[in-house]
Amino acid sequence: MDIVEGEYLSIMGPSGSGKSTFFNMIGALDIPTSGTIEFMGVDLFAQPENRQAWIRCNKIGYIFQTFNLVMVMSALENVALPLILRGDETDAANSRAAEVLESVGLGHRLYHLPDQLSGGQRQRVAIARALANKPAVILADEPTGNLDKTTGAEIIALLKRLQVEHGATIVTATHDAKMLDVSDRIAWIRDGKLDRIEQRANVSIRTGGMQARPQAFEEPRGPR
Repeated sequence: MDIVEGEYLSIMGPSGSGKSTFFNMIGALDIPTSGTIEFMGVDLFAQPENRQAWIRCNKIGYIFQTFNLVMVMSALENVALPLILRGDETDAANSRAAEVLESVGLGHRLYHLPDQLSGGQRQRVAIARALANKPAVILADEPTGNLDKTTGAEIIALLKRLQVEHGATIVTATHDAKMLDVSDRIAWIRDGKLDRIEQRANVSIRTGGMQARPQAFEEPRGPR
């Protein structure tokens, strides 16, 4: 399959279907046992390990379901960390971190530790950290999975705004049907295989579950 630059792609499927495995492979966290993954025209796993690490640090932003924040670091320090790891000066990293936290509505929480923040605020810190390096692709693994309905809706709206305003490519693995409303395409994974890819307009939601309308397979357009 192709992931199109600038799109919002949701990966859907039942638990155990392979969503997380697929997600981790396109993010260069897990190594595929066969096949290839091209990232911006480069065979990702043909690169040496240090080059893969550089791509992860500079081109991919990760948003994890469990936030994965460093609990002894403030919101500012958590967001600045990937910048410092890539070699930025501390002052420059902190300035960028403050800027991104302000953009996600946490300019007043820069020096709070994660356990002083709500679940929604922690997820916003995680989003800010993913944005810090101005990545080409943002990978969000169940970004609303640990949030209440209202906060989850706010996070979905924030991700959509990042796509629209900054041209970010958003790929999210999710069980949240609300995510379909903001997706350009939905990839359905079943039994470890890509079952189908559908445009948002061809997916309907009914009480009790999701139902897809029949349609032809959609080929993506644009750069990958």
